[in-house]
Amino acid sequence: MWLSKQTKPGVSASGADLGVTSISGESAGVVTRGEVRALPVYGPGGYAWRPAAGETVLVIKGGTGGEESCVAGAKQTVAPAGLRPGEVYIHAEGGSVYLKNDGTVELQGRIVLTGQVEVTGALRVNGKLYKPCTCGGESE
Repeated sequence: MWLSKQTKPGVSASGADLGVTSISGESAGVVTRGEVRALPVYGPGGYAWRPAAGETVLVIKGGTGGEESCVAGAKQTVAPAGLRPGEVYIHAEGGSVYLKNDGTVELQGRIVLTGQVEVTGALRVNGKLYKPCTCGGESE
């Protein structure tokens, strides 16, 4: 009986912390209560992201004593005016992709398309309906 009263359950170190990225890359260094290096970086499926040095990130801690950690995301920046629930806005310093609930996709910045591009429906350039020249016949 005396032993059971003297032992205290260990404090779990699991949970999450906010930290600042000290090293950017595939595996990041983050300062939370101290610096931890070589943390894997996770994001949504199909999305590649590397936190910038100095960026505030979410560090999730797992394992028995919180010894297994990873970077799971960054503090969101200001969303564009009118961003509605369910819409997605992805941005970097030079451009953005905005997926709207009505099916509109807005691309901003220098757009480079490689491979085959197909347009079904009307194509507008600078707000005007684009009509390709058919004077020389179709070309593949």
